[in-house]
Amino acid sequence: MTQETSLTHQQMLDLIQQLNDYSYAYHVKDSPIVPDAVYDRDYQLLQAVESQYPEWIQVDSPTQRVGEKPDSGFANVAHTVPMLSLDNAFDNASLADFDQRLRKLLNMSVEKDITYCCEPKLDGLAISLRYEKGRLIRGVTRGDGLSGEDITSNIKTLYSVPLTLRTTTPPAVLEVRGEIYMPKEGFEKLNGLAEAKGEKAFVNPRNAAAGSLRQLDPKITATRPLVMCAYSIGYVEGWEQPDSHYDGLMQLSEWGFRTNDLMARAQGAKGCINYYDMLNEQRAELSYDIDGIVYKVDDIALQQKLGFIARAPRWAIARKFPAQEEMTRILGVDFQVGRTGAITPVARLEPVFVGGVTVSNATLHNKDEIARLGVMVNDYVVVHRAGDVIPKVVQVVMEKRPDNAIEVAFPEACPVCGSDLEQVEGEAVIRCTGGLVCGAQLKESLKHFVSRKALDIDGLGDKLIEQLVDQELVKTPVDIFTLFLKKDRLLSMERMGQKSVDKLLASIEQAKSTQFNRFIYALGIREVGEATARALTGYFNDLDSVMAADQETLVEVDDVGPIVAQHVKRFFDQTINRDTVQGLLDAGVMWETKQAVSSDNLPLLGKTYVVTGSLSQLSRDQIKDKLQALGAKVSGSVSTKTDCLVAGEKAGSKLTKAQALDVPVIDEAGVIALLAEWGAI
Repeated sequence: MTQETSLTHQQMLDLIQQLNDYSYAYHVKDSPIVPDAVYDRDYQLLQAVESQYPEWIQVDSPTQRVGEKPDSGFANVAHTVPMLSLDNAFDNASLADFDQRLRKLLNMSVEKDITYCCEPKLDGLAISLRYEKGRLIRGVTRGDGLSGEDITSNIKTLYSVPLTLRTTTPPAVLEVRGEIYMPKEGFEKLNGLAEAKGEKAFVNPRNAAAGSLRQLDPKITATRPLVMCAYSIGYVEGWEQPDSHYDGLMQLSEWGFRTNDLMARAQGAKGCINYYDMLNEQRAELSYDIDGIVYKVDDIALQQKLGFIARAPRWAIARKFPAQEEMTRILGVDFQVGRTGAITPVARLEPVFVGGVTVSNATLHNKDEIARLGVMVNDYVVVHRAGDVIPKVVQVVMEKRPDNAIEVAFPEACPVCGSDLEQVEGEAVIRCTGGLVCGAQLKESLKHFVSRKALDIDGLGDKLIEQLVDQELVKTPVDIFTLFLKKDRLLSMERMGQKSVDKLLASIEQAKSTQFNRFIYALGIREVGEATARALTGYFNDLDSVMAADQETLVEVDDVGPIVAQHVKRFFDQTINRDTVQGLLDAGVMWETKQAVSSDNLPLLGKTYVVTGSLSQLSRDQIKDKLQALGAKVSGSVSTKTDCLVAGEKAGSKLTKAQALDVPVIDEAGVIALLAEWGAI
């Protein structure tokens, strides 16, 4: 059915100009300004207008030509046989209509199906390779379909392009059509290198492949991870071509060309639809980008009988997948706080259908990414979504930037709890410093707070923590120590009987008596692990001293560098964190007052131990805890600074290194005797 339109003549002329601008950016400058789906939709609209008003058709309409003239950087070469484009099918119905149309043209009976060759539609740059007597003579881009750019020198740098055919009886002349693309892994590495050098990254693998192939210096192309995959025989002399398209590709494979291993034959429209469903499911997991499927009548004789229309063969059609990229507008930017405190800007979008779903939000990653993209509120942007991947903004359409575009303002404080934000030098992520009290981080903070190496509250596992938070019984760590006031609520919870509740409350009461280093570790200060917590509590006499220490004092502590000192200082600078700490003390959390540091109470102070191998009487963690309780530092690796290695069974490379460095070695019996000597066991 012809699509009815309401465009005026002038609007149609404007649409032609817009499509020509899109085409020029895509084909000539290798810098697409809109997603393919936008071009396809506008192209269909133009086709509908021209069908409704054929007298309006213009000479420069994209429906009257194949593509754009190639740029002037390379020599222009005519194709022996034109490289025509394909018509598109956008759903099962249009694919079935295509099959029915061909059956009618071929006068086929109802009982017989057309055999199709189904091939993934690679998202790269089409190329024609000419071989004479088996040797590569020329490589030419598709260009406008009639002629393209001679990029032979660049083509020869691709290992997937055979310089000579693997046969002793090659055709006199052979022109092979194929697609040159960049695999996803290579694309990520290429962009990573570009960003490391401060250079502009490519928008997508297709853009990267096109830009790489059109380098004037072949040495640059040679460094790019490009792959060529053959998809048809364009022209041949001195060789009898197989009867089927599929068999022709199999012959190309034998001659040394890469062909797609997902290519398959299918019977009729139903077989083509089944192939589409199969490949669409695999699409996100493929190592390269595809944007659809090409269906070709497999029988060469039938291809010849069907022939061509003005711009495309009758015997082939492309079925597009749901677009993975679409254009839409940014309505605003919200800021989400992750479970680790990371602040992520999220663009609120005019809803757009992309990747098979309607998307209204897309990640902007971080502040640096906003600056790199140049994103502003009210901008038109390209949004990418593949498979189940979170949608992301990948490009700003600068040509459509409105006058009311507004710069994105990053928050000065956490949007959830109001705590200060911090950004460590060299990191892109900005984080909230209110880990103990920030609602977005609450569950993870509490799980850490009650863990075995922190306050060690038995019975308060991850699932129970989540239930307590979900039911708003616990909003800060202080609330854990008031749960005895909410016993009835606890008893009403799933799997919480009288014995379980009594046991939990007893564990909470027991946890009030802890150790200074465990308390500091439990606070969850960023990058303050067990060793750092011990170092801090071994250096400072009391909690007030830790909380009052400036960065200059903190860096004097063993195992505390400038970054960790910054984290500790900022944590205790937050009033809300200090109030939480005071609340824990008021709830009864306490530890023994530390004695003055001396060799009497910390006989191993200043000594560094390493524990390795299998132990039978005590675990490595138990040995580590007891050595640290005596003042020792326990390291994970042997060095010249190691004072002693505790080696259990199968000690391995650490024992070898200790022996090479003349580091004293004791076995499990030796360390137990040492601990017993100082009353640690």
